Amino acid sequence: MIHTTSILALTAALLAACGTSRSAAPARDTKPKTTTTAMTDHPTELATLGAGCFWCVEAVLEQVDGILGVESGYMGGSVENPTYKAVCTGLTGHAEVVQVEFDPSVISYDAVLAWFWQLHDPTTLNRQGNDVGTQYRSAIFYHSEEQRVAAEASKAKAQANFSNPIVTEITAASTYYPGEDYHQDYYRQNREQGYCRMVIAPKLDKLGLEK
Repeated sequence: MIHTTSILALTAALLAACGTSRSAAPARDTKPKTTTTAMTDHPTELATLGAGCFWCVEAVLEQVDGILGVESGYMGGSVENPTYKAVCTGLTGHAEVVQVEFDPSVISYDAVLAWFWQLHDPTTLNRQGNDVGTQYRSAIFYHSEEQRVAAEASKAKAQANFSNPIVTEITAASTYYPGEDYHQDYYRQNREQGYCRMVIAPKLDKLGLEK
């Protein structure tokens, strides 16, 4: 018989921060990358969002209708071409983000933000669950004045759903650096990994998405 204390210890280990549960990054190609997206006849827009572990955010948003591409990466820091290992120290200033390309004729920026508020806790400063550090901060990086205004309004509206103050930063988009290849489409490629089973899969289930 497995003791309750053993189960709790195992669960705690699997719920540990994304950063501490991931393997070290392989050597990184710093050449610019392009994101392959679905074909569309309509102009597309970008949204860049930080909501803790980018594996989790990517797994949710890539299932949303109207979102054509989701890529994990880094934004908001002061070091060029940051590696995952460097970002994990918290010293580069970057946040883990997803760069989202969406078709505004199918899904609005406001609707993308509605998913953003649902998929994480925006009231915990520099933290999502056991993921702690400025790299896990809640952040919206806007790409236009229209997005800034929409983000501020969306934040104010979302506050009604939380008892604690929302601490999400709303900042102009800066240089975006794609994450290492092994971070991309992580959940789909690693469904049996402990973090995916214990953290991401339950989140998808809660949001009514495919596991």
